[in-house]
Amino acid sequence: MSDRPLRLVVLGLSLSSSWGNGHATTYRALLKAFAARGHQVLFLERDVPWYAGHRDLAAPGFCDLALYRDLGELERWQPAIASADAVIVGSYVPEGVAVGDFVQRIARGVTAFYDIDTPVTLAKLARGDDEYLSAHQIPRYDLYLSFTGGPTLARLEQAYGAPAARVLHCSVDEVAYAGLDRRKRWDLSYLGTYSDDRQPVLETLLLEPARRAPQLRFVVAGAQYPPHIAWPSNVERLEHVPPAEHPGFYAESRFTLNVTRADMVRAGHSPSVRLFEAGACGTPVISDVWDGIDALFRPGEEILLAASAGEVLDILLGCPEGARQRLAKAFQQRVLGAHTAAHRAAELEAHLRAAMRRDHHLAREQAAT
Repeated sequence: MSDRPLRLVVLGLSLSSSWGNGHATTYRALLKAFAARGHQVLFLERDVPWYAGHRDLAAPGFCDLALYRDLGELERWQPAIASADAVIVGSYVPEGVAVGDFVQRIARGVTAFYDIDTPVTLAKLARGDDEYLSAHQIPRYDLYLSFTGGPTLARLEQAYGAPAARVLHCSVDEVAYAGLDRRKRWDLSYLGTYSDDRQPVLETLLLEPARRAPQLRFVVAGAQYPPHIAWPSNVERLEHVPPAEHPGFYAESRFTLNVTRADMVRAGHSPSVRLFEAGACGTPVISDVWDGIDALFRPGEEILLAASAGEVLDILLGCPEGARQRLAKAFQQRVLGAHTAAHRAAELEAHLRAAMRRDHHLAREQAAT
């Protein structure tokens, strides 16, 4: 099969709004780089009120973006879905099971599920929760793209019947997330939407250090934090930082904190997009600990790991500026050398073309019998 440009349709949670989700920045980086490889992309997004009031990319220049109000309105895009070389359905799409059934029924090209939340998805399926994906759909997707690597890929194939489970980690647009020279406002920052399972770790690795070291400055940026949280006086709160302001946010942080959701810690091999964004901006990261992080970064040389408030404070109070800058430089080099959107777009293209070849060979075998 020739390596002609591909026509790709993506039905994802959001491209237009980064408010309260990490999907938008992931899709923006990946699809911008994918389009730069010469491919055509259509992104179909459910028009929901909580994103409608917070759109920060209403007209992307790298792909076509269309909003649909309900499943009935989605049907108007049936010709584009049917004729595409590949169609990707993403995790957390509203009425995702119905959307997936629709795609699997009409798409003539490769169909793929892109799971930016794989451990959460599998935990949901184990509980019988089919919020956006049903177990019966997994074998019918030609490709399962998982932001989680490691043993989870074998589990998807062996336990759920995925024909091809492939890792597709998040990434960073290295042009949009370039390092800036800014005065440091905070000793430790955190950027992330509230979640119940992350909050205890945030409490341990940021709020408790803030209480113990009132002379240091901290910030927590993100939406949906409940009003009952008692923020120490040296912790600044920002409700939302749009992607265009992320580089400045990181540049004004001596260190930034990575906190991983509980299901992803249990699965391991689940790097957050915030890791790559901070790295591209040249900001060193203090991360919680999970299996597989040492396969991505060298602990102590490119990233620092902490499991307690005391360990965080040892870093903030004991790391000389020269050592901090060397750490930041090494981390940045690793991210730019292996984890940019250009890297992921090449991986995505390779996965889609491999699935197209498998479908082509299968069709020929069926025709010969």
